[in-house]
Parts: sequence; structure tokens; C-alpha cells
Amino acid sequence: MRGFLTSGGGRGGRRYFGTDGIRGIAGEDLTPALVEKIGRAAALWAQKAANSGKGSDPGHVLIGRDTRGSGPALEQALAAGIASAGATAQLAGVLPTPAVALLADDLGAVVTASHNPPEYNGVKIFGAGGRKLSDAEEEAIEGFLDAPSDRRGAVEGVENAGERYLGHVLEHFGSNLSGLRIAVDCANGAFSEIAPRAFGSLGAEVHAIGVEPDGTNINVGCGATDLVALSHKVLDAGCNLGVAFDGDGDRMLAVDERGEPLDGDQILAILALSLEVRLVAVTVMTNLGFHRLMEERGVEVVTTPVGDRYVLDALRREGGLLGGEQSGHVIWLENHVAGDGLAAALLLCRALTGRRLSEAVSVLRLYPQAKRNVPVSRRELPQSVLDEVSRLDAELGDDGRVLVRPSGTEPVVRVLTEAKNGELAGKVCASIARLVAKELG
Repeated sequence: MRGFLTSGGGRGGRRYFGTDGIRGIAGEDLTPALVEKIGRAAALWAQKAANSGKGSDPGHVLIGRDTRGSGPALEQALAAGIASAGATAQLAGVLPTPAVALLADDLGAVVTASHNPPEYNGVKIFGAGGRKLSDAEEEAIEGFLDAPSDRRGAVEGVENAGERYLGHVLEHFGSNLSGLRIAVDCANGAFSEIAPRAFGSLGAEVHAIGVEPDGTNINVGCGATDLVALSHKVLDAGCNLGVAFDGDGDRMLAVDERGEPLDGDQILAILALSLEVRLVAVTVMTNLGFHRLMEERGVEVVTTPVGDRYVLDALRREGGLLGGEQSGHVIWLENHVAGDGLAAALLLCRALTGRRLSEAVSVLRLYPQAKRNVPVSRRELPQSVLDEVSRLDAELGDDGRVLVRPSGTEPVVRVLTEAKNGELAGKVCASIARLVAKELG
């Protein structure tokens, strides 16, 4: 559990791909012209991989999007690029990211910036079978960005994709929720219509917020990035719990019956014990308290860089089923291929078995954490920062840690410290943040 200094997810030689797809401010960093290139490049890459026996020819590429105002134009640009490479772009409209992963036969693509503010947008790409791409594959796609292609494909609409996804999730993750009163915050995003129906169809009394997307309000004061509104709704409506998704639906956080928030580590701990797994995969951000609990219960923990695709890689490599991130990505690979906020929320409800959520989570004692996101002009960590992190890490010993990593999606360096004493964690975090700002600001 030592050595938490990381480069931020292994960007490698990639120019555009970050920790989870390509993102930028729509119309500025992320233009329709660039998105069209991305679509063409992805299809050409897949065709080359198929010709070399390393993949399947992307005859069809399923495209979903979240509810951002820039989504329709970028969706059309992505489809045009795919069609120019000779493939068929299938437009499913507003569709959560996990639904695209589940339903895509060949390539899948989602126009989304996930949890980022409304002015951002991006593109996530899945390989056949909903597989997240490796760093090397993303770098290879970037190699085709300027490749010409005059093949003629097609663009077509897809009906009932949301219904097919909902049926799958209810069949494999649903349970009888009669008598459960649940608040559901859909972040004004891709789950705004699907998630409340899912809980209601299982018998729950649903109190939904964040279900009125207008193109400008995704993730604004709602959803997994801001649990305040959900907490108020739980208390006002007397709910047993609340769940919140991010804009594209691949993340979920929760609030207990007292309005107290749960992060991904706490949710993952409840599920690990409920599902009786032998192994769980997490990232370097996961709280030391989680590691201590899993050690006590005889559950092996595999630690990866930040990013749910690294968690997925570890699960497949180790033959595991459960993994996740503190940020709310929860992955359960039985009858699924990727992280899914709705599936995770349904598993959490099933895990309660008559208990209050506050009771279920009490088994985990979290170490106090302090976090800072430091705006920077460059993200390469200098030796002075590396040395100070090593020194402080050694001082904390087994009772804490220091993590400093450049973000893979934003121009910031993320600083996290843990210690048994919250005041100490805060002081160490502030000290490192000042040094990062001085060296890289």
C-alpha cells in the first residue's frame, strides 16, 4: 500500500485521449471537425485491426449521447466521420454510457463529458463487446486522425435501445423493492427518464430530482458531483436512501436515511461483503480504511491507476467480478461488461436486506482524507514535488499516505492525503498543494 505517486492514468504518447475518452469545451477544444476526425479514425483503426486478425470489422457503430446542448451537432459529426470510413453509424439518441457498452455489437461511441460541467463535451469509444480501449489502442486511433477516406457508409436511427437496456438491467440486477422509499437524482442527464422508471417498476416509491434536462443544466447543482439537493430530498420525503448518477450514468453515489453522503469506497465495501467476493479491484484513490476492512475479511484487493478501464483490466486479468472507484464507478461483471450507475444502485438496494443504509456502511471506518485540486499551467511533476511526497509519505508510515497525480481530464494536479488524524491530513495536503502551485502554477 505504498508508492501512491502516479502520472495520472498513463497518458503516454496520446494527444487527445485522457483518463476516460476525449474531452474539452464544446466549440473550442472539442469542435465538430475534430469529432468527425475521431469517428473516422476509430472506424479506420478497427478496420485495420480486423484485417490483421486482431479485432472485428466495425460494420455498425452504435452512438449514444448525454443531454448537453452541444450533443446533437457533435453526434452528427461523429456519425459523418464513421460513415466516411465505410461503416454504418447507428444513432440511438440520449442513452447512458453503460447502455452503449452493453448493446454495441461492434464499436460503440458516446458523445459525453460524463461528470464535467455543461460547457464541456467529449467522446468515449468502446471496442466490440463493450470493451474499454487500452492506452495503446487509443494512441493507434490518434494515428488515423489525419488519414483520408472516401468510402461511403451510412447513418441510420436505432429504436428502442433504451428499452432493451432497461430490460437487461431489471432482469439481472433488479429485486423486489416494495416498501422502499428512494430519492433518485439523475443529474439532468442520460438517466433522467430511465432510472425513475426502473425503481418504480420494481415497486419502490420514487422521489426523483434532476430529471428536467434542458441542454444547459447537466451536473449543475445535482447528480453525483453535488449531493446537497439529494440529501435534502431524502430528509424532506422521509426516504430510506437516495442515489445520484452523473451525467452519462456510469457513476453512482448515495445518501443514507439521515442525509449523510456515501462515496464509492463505502458503496463498494457494502457490495463486497454482500456479494461475498474473493477479490475486489480499486484505484490508488481508495481509502486506507477500505483496505483494512478487506484485509480483516480475507478479501484480496488489487490496486490500479485512476480510471475505471484500469479497474476493468485488473478484474479480467485476475478473474474478479467487483471493482470500482471512490468517485462512484462501480463495476460488477456478472451479466455486464462495464461500470453502470443504475446496476450499482439496484445492487446496493438488494444488499440492504431490511437494514438501514447507515447500519450497512458502519462496518467501514474511513481514514480522514484531505483533497485539493491545484490549477496548473503544466502537469509534469518536478523532482522537488516527488521528493517532498516521498518524505511526507515516509513520515506518515502505515498510518497515512500522500497521493499527487495530474488529472487525466482537467488542467489540474490532484492532491490527496490520508491520516488517522484529520487535522494532520489537512495540514499535509495544504503543504503539498502550496508546493505544487509554486512549481507548476
